[in-house]
Amino acid sequence: MKAPYKYDIVGSFLRNAEIKNARSEFARGNITQEELEKVENQSIEKLVDNERKAGLKAVTDGEYRRAFWHLDFLWGLQGVERVSVDHFSIAFKGHQPKSQTLKIVDKIDFPQDHPFLKHFRFMQSIVQDSEVKQCIPSPSMLHLICCVREENYQPIERYQNEDDLYRDIALAYQKAIISFYNAGCRYLQLDDTSWGEFCSKEKREAYKARGIDVDEIAKKYVDMINLALEVKPDDMVITMHICRGNFRSTWFTSGGYEPVAKTLFGGCHVDGFFLEYDSERAGGFEPLRYIKDQKVVLGLVTSKEATLENKEDIIARIHEAAKYVPLQQLALSPQCGFASTEEGNLLTDEEQWAKIKLVKEIAEEVWGKN
Repeated sequence: MKAPYKYDIVGSFLRNAEIKNARSEFARGNITQEELEKVENQSIEKLVDNERKAGLKAVTDGEYRRAFWHLDFLWGLQGVERVSVDHFSIAFKGHQPKSQTLKIVDKIDFPQDHPFLKHFRFMQSIVQDSEVKQCIPSPSMLHLICCVREENYQPIERYQNEDDLYRDIALAYQKAIISFYNAGCRYLQLDDTSWGEFCSKEKREAYKARGIDVDEIAKKYVDMINLALEVKPDDMVITMHICRGNFRSTWFTSGGYEPVAKTLFGGCHVDGFFLEYDSERAGGFEPLRYIKDQKVVLGLVTSKEATLENKEDIIARIHEAAKYVPLQQLALSPQCGFASTEEGNLLTDEEQWAKIKLVKEIAEEVWGKN
């Protein structure tokens, strides 16, 4: 079967003690980059072994080399500068992430020495008969962070016409897609929280008060993503994961998919959507009526807490979603990763793998052991 699979994962896993200690020692200057990479490599090899034992058809590196699910990749782009700020770009309902962000200082481009390419090649070198899933932030995240969330955004001279920025971001992602493909990647995921914000009544009203037309930006984002996808080879699968925030088991926005469904589900040319559906904050399944031929991976099992969901309840919800998307077009996963930042959600390692086991068991009961 082609990705996304009937039981799948979003990408990140809880960091082990070795990784946390090594990253802390590296930050203090007590170990070298090479020594840090050795610990990361060993930890990722153990993780991949556990993923394979769990029966996953596509494995990830758990995002073990990252501090954030998105910023590490974006910091590696040309034309971007890493900056420290007083507050993170959004406020979570509880714990707050480290205050770091980025700004656009020059032409946006994707460098051929981007560190994520090296990370992917390492994964290819250690994986045998499993597929490697590579996760990167969606093109929209660069614009969202720098130009929408940032209240004092001032475009550089090159981007006085914002359409030029959208185009440069899309062309940079075209290079990224081809580069990952040439390295052997056939399963790429674009992680995106912009749509979670655009679903929120509170966020929409706040942006409107600042003179920002969220619906117009949503259309621009779909056009930008579609332009990036124009270079996707036929034997490569590219999906999108949509989230409403995932830091230390907290979140930052609520709202069903209806405000963006027609534009996103009806217009975006990805091969599938990983959709958060583990709580009432994500609304109902009715917006799925706009789905065309994309696969829909239902994030019905939460990665934010340890309590295991009731199998019958999840199966019932899958069949409820099947009223809008054919059952064979659906799949199941946790609603998000287990550690969108290096701090991780409030679960133990054993509880994390129990969630993966539950997803697999439910999927095999619904769709069979294919």
